[in-house]
Amino acid sequence: MPDVPADSLLITVAPTGAETTKADCPQLPTTIDELVATARECEAAGAAMIHVHVRDDEHRPTLEVSRLTETVTALRESTDLVVQLSTGGSVHDPLEARLKVLDAAPDSCSLTMGTTNFGDDVFSNPWPFICELYQLSQERQVVPEFELFDLGHVHALGRLLDTYGLPYGGKVHVDFVMGVPGGMPGTAPALVAGVAALPAAVTSWSATGIGRSTLPVALASLSMGGHLRVGMEDVLTLRRGVPVNSNAQLVERAAGLASAAQRTPMTPADARTLLGL
Repeated sequence: MPDVPADSLLITVAPTGAETTKADCPQLPTTIDELVATARECEAAGAAMIHVHVRDDEHRPTLEVSRLTETVTALRESTDLVVQLSTGGSVHDPLEARLKVLDAAPDSCSLTMGTTNFGDDVFSNPWPFICELYQLSQERQVVPEFELFDLGHVHALGRLLDTYGLPYGGKVHVDFVMGVPGGMPGTAPALVAGVAALPAAVTSWSATGIGRSTLPVALASLSMGGHLRVGMEDVLTLRRGVPVNSNAQLVERAAGLASAAQRTPMTPADARTLLGL
């Protein structure tokens, strides 16, 4: 299989998340039809992977397996995007429900490498849970994206790989989630420190800046050869006082930054090569 071009850029879109309510942000895609429409627009704008949180009929976060499966199926039928399900769900979801996310058979899943303070809440990811979820991803042939909220998570990733070996597909892709209150700051020095500490087995990395750190993190990642995750899960304004109207706007902005950095958004097929799918 040919290698992915060196100047290509993986743009992942995270369109919904679990924190923002539909009432507070009516343009947030929360139904399956809205997610499919968003996915199509974002694929056309340059996204190659979609990071999915699912909502129920009342627009509340849910990990109901039937809803997850229906969403995965709809996205696969309508787009070529790599479909990644969040195993984080909401910070209030029990660990047992989060393990069952893989029953929906996504292409990829998020796998957060440690517990972190998350605003006023705690995002719980104890070591035994991380190990169980990782082994389950290997058994189910689902490619994990290791989410790193702090430098301790980078160290934990090395420990996990040393203990259980490489993921399904043999590639190791990570995403730095930066700027969460309680996690690492969304700054270039923090990203430099995180990348410098990555285990040698890591084959690709991306970065996500939350809120006002979106652009600083994106620019730092591009300057270091990393990839990008953008979307309304992570930021709801284009600039102070200017709301985001659609996820495609954020993907288009990322593609524009990529062009300025002489990077080309990769296709979903190239993303599959990059991730070992």
